[in-house]
Order: sequence, then C-alpha cells, then structure tokens
Amino acid sequence: MVRRWASGAVKLVLTAGALWYLQDKVDLRAAWDVGKRIGIAMFIAAFLLQLVQVAICAGRWQLVLRAIGAWLPFGKACELFCIGNFFGQVLPGAVGGDAVRIWTTRRAGLGLSASINSVMLERVATVFGLVLLVAATQPLLLDRLRDASGLWVFPALTAGGLAGIILLTQLDRLPASLDRWRLVRGFTLLAGDTRRLFLRPGNALPTLVLVVLGHLNLSLVVWVLALGLGAHVSVLDCVVLVPPVILIATLPISIAGWGAREVAMVTAFGFVGVPPALATAMSVLFGLVSILIALPGGLFWLLSKGRAVAAEDEAKEKIEA
Repeated sequence: MVRRWASGAVKLVLTAGALWYLQDKVDLRAAWDVGKRIGIAMFIAAFLLQLVQVAICAGRWQLVLRAIGAWLPFGKACELFCIGNFFGQVLPGAVGGDAVRIWTTRRAGLGLSASINSVMLERVATVFGLVLLVAATQPLLLDRLRDASGLWVFPALTAGGLAGIILLTQLDRLPASLDRWRLVRGFTLLAGDTRRLFLRPGNALPTLVLVVLGHLNLSLVVWVLALGLGAHVSVLDCVVLVPPVILIATLPISIAGWGAREVAMVTAFGFVGVPPALATAMSVLFGLVSILIALPGGLFWLLSKGRAVAAEDEAKEKIEA
C-alpha cells in the first residue's frame, strides 16, 4: 500500500512538473483560444474514431486470449476493456487500469493465470508494436531533424523489446527446486503463454497487425482534431509524429499521460511547423476525447457490481430454500 501511494505521489509530482514546464514554454491562454475554434463535426468525428479504437483494442485482446487458450465474447471483451480504460484515466498510469481489467476478467469467469497473462501480454504486444511502428517510420523524419544524435533510441528500444520478449519465453527454465513458490509457477505459465503468442506466426501476425492498426487509428484521431483546429498537417505527418507521442504518454510517469503527452506533442509537431499553442490544443482535445470515451467504462463498472450483488442474493436465496 505504501509503495502504491508513493508511486502515485511520484507520478503526480512528475505530471505537475510537466504541466509547469509546459506553461513556462507555451501560452496556455492562446492554446485555450485555439482549442475553442474546433468545429463540433470534427470533434464528433474524433470521438467516433475513438469508438473504433475500443473495438480494435477488444479484438486485439481477444486474439491474445485465443492464443493462450482462453476466450471472452467480443461484447464482454469490450465491456471489460472499457472498465479498465476508465480506471486508467483516474488511477496513476496505465498499470492501474490493467490491474482492474485483470480483476474484472477473473470475476467474469476466467482463470487467474489467463486473466493476468492475457492482460500482461496484450500490453507487451501493444507497446512492442508501437515501438516497431516508430522505428519503421523514423526515416521519414530524417529530413526534418536538425539534430540526428538521438536516432539510435527507437532501434535500441526495438532490440530491447525483442530481448524482453525472449526473456519472458525463458522464465520456465528456472531451477525446478523453486517450483514450490507460487510466483515461480506463475512465471512458468507466463513463459508458455508468451511462446504461444509470439512464437507462432498464426497468433503473432494478426495480433501485431491489429496493434499497428490501433496506433494508426489514433494518428487519425489527432489528424482530425488538427484539421478541426486549422493546423496544416498531413495524414503522413500524424502517422510519423503521433506514435512517439503515444509511446511517451504510455510510460508510467504521469497520470493518464497528462503533461507528458502535451510536452511530447509540442516537441513532435514543432518539426512540421505547428505552433506550440496549437499543438497543446490538439493534445488537450485528444485527452478530452479519451476521457469521454472512457466514461462508459464507469457505468459498466457500476452495472457489473449491481449484477454481482444480484447474483449473490440469488445464490443465497437458493441456499436458504
């Protein structure tokens, strides 16, 4: 409990620090004035694209579940993903949302290992696919970078991601004498599930395709918002610049990416001449759309609790009868 509170406090401080840095570099009043210019049609279009994103994410999670021998209906996967997304907006970092999704998945009837491993591996695949996409599109930025000294970062992250996945596949090679520990037995199951997902092309390729489609869809969300604000950016600009922003925003260093995402958006879109106030408005509107799309998850959470209570009451009545 102390570690969780300490982690939340650190992320709160880092979020506040990023926002302070942003207000020192950007005219926030100008950003507000720019943000108010967006047309309702473009905002609705961005919202609808985020709805598509929920379907993509639920489908991606289903592929991971199928790969490890578990299953959830598409509607249920969407519901549980939305609940996790909701808590990801209100808890520090994406880890809190993933923890809630594991718990609700367990309550939905899946085994503990399937619940934990499916969410963990879906997160690993999502981040790894994002790093691959950033590394693949990085050459398109070469003619816009004044300082190319950091070009090694994303290829290095790709290599690190591969090494991490390989490490996960080898977790069951720990000494047999350690099998008496429940955690070690969990590592053994995780290693087997990792191999089923990433070492079988029939599982890995469809999952990574959906991962890339999801990140491209988020790039379209930003592009639509940019058009609504009058920014002169192309779809290709967003495909190249948005994935690095998302990668930074997903790091567990802020609350729901706020602050870190805005600083990254200002920096990334500065390469294509987008003024800081306009880039900040784009990022804030993206965050607002993300919050709106997460709100139904809170409703699903309340309804699921109500269904659980009703089921318990029904079970008690049967026992008493």
